[in-house]
Amino acid sequence: MEDTSKDIIVQRIKNQRDFFSTNKTNDINFRLEQLHKLKKTILKNQKKIEDALWKDLHKSPEESYLTEISIVTGEINNHIKHLKKWAKPKKVSTPLHLLPSSSKIIYEPLGLSLIVAPWNYPFQLLINSLVGSISAGCCSMLKPSPYTPTIAKVMENMIAETFDSNYIATVQGGRKTNKNLFDQRFDIIFLTGSPTLGKIAMKAAAEYLTPIVLELGGKSPCIVDANANINIAAKRIAWGKLINAGQTCIAPDYLFAHHSIKDELLDKIAKSIKEMYGNDIKTSRFYPRIVNQQAIDRLETLLNQGEIHSGGEIDEKERYIAPTIIDNVNPDFLIMQEEIFGPILPVMTFKHIDETIEYINKNEKPLAFYYFGKNKNAKEVLARTTSGGACINDTLMHITNHNLPFGGVGNSGMGKYHGQESFLAFSNKRAIVTTPTWIDLPLKYAPFKYFKLIKRIV
Repeated sequence: MEDTSKDIIVQRIKNQRDFFSTNKTNDINFRLEQLHKLKKTILKNQKKIEDALWKDLHKSPEESYLTEISIVTGEINNHIKHLKKWAKPKKVSTPLHLLPSSSKIIYEPLGLSLIVAPWNYPFQLLINSLVGSISAGCCSMLKPSPYTPTIAKVMENMIAETFDSNYIATVQGGRKTNKNLFDQRFDIIFLTGSPTLGKIAMKAAAEYLTPIVLELGGKSPCIVDANANINIAAKRIAWGKLINAGQTCIAPDYLFAHHSIKDELLDKIAKSIKEMYGNDIKTSRFYPRIVNQQAIDRLETLLNQGEIHSGGEIDEKERYIAPTIIDNVNPDFLIMQEEIFGPILPVMTFKHIDETIEYINKNEKPLAFYYFGKNKNAKEVLARTTSGGACINDTLMHITNHNLPFGGVGNSGMGKYHGQESFLAFSNKRAIVTTPTWIDLPLKYAPFKYFKLIKRIV
């Protein structure tokens, strides 16, 4: 993708600031109208979106709809339904020493938002964030990933045909465009990507004290205990790991299997993979591809340690890496040092749950956490660990509930979104105290004649 020049970026920011200053985006009806327009253009361009995702990532229309399009349209519907309630000023109680004043919180847009999206879910992760920006009343600068150029161009055209660039604009390019954007002042930066890119964005945000939401990644653990339902665990792990060929920030990154059930579990995961994609997985239209050669090269180096239980085949021309299970993995292996972001599942074994908890807690805090076993045991494991989100006896599904906040913790991110959390992420919660003038109590004024009374009530 050709980089957008700095001059164009600076001019678009100025135009958006001018438009924002008109206060038009503060109007709730205006925001609702834009949400309806966004949904309409998505449905109108659905075929183009699906074709682009197929070309860039070999995603089937079914997977594109389930993991990208439907999530965005569902988010839009949720905001349309609840926006007036969310945006309504919220009365809060007023303490005795402030009476007869009243107190409330009003929600106002932060201003200009910069939304930077990755390539793995290029449509969902750009447009879903935009929903929150529109809902809160912000203007938006959108930056798609250059690694999925077809869908990036479709989204640029879709936005340009639907919205005035003074309100929502798209800029394209790679690292040079990122730098040109990060050098400017925005009112909020919303970035989904790697921890490395997150650190770059956070340093840039610090220059202007810009609030930032970082949706990053990390090594999300998956534990299968001795008392788990092995058939269900195998099927749900295979599904969660292989959606988008494992190029999912909340995919189970590695597996901790109890030694008593490990062999059975791995065999059943391999069986579940074939049930989903067939014996000749490469010919399945439901199995996506690795994004580019650089990613293939990186993933290929991870196959050199441990014992391949199943899979391992690579076709660089097709950008294909077979679903691969690697057994007898040690914590010091290269595959355990970085997020995999591909269809490779390394497996470690444990005898007592304390082993898994100790290992997880000594590493960076993960974006997601998966436990298969009895609910009683799950409560203990959750109480002794932390993560951005978690599922018990399932994978990925916490992202599908609009009523749950989504986001990371520590190295896996900061800030939450989805549903009302998206509205709040792009909003300023402004505290207002209204004091009447018909009475003016002398308690707060020097020389504090009633200090003893003040001490009793504050």
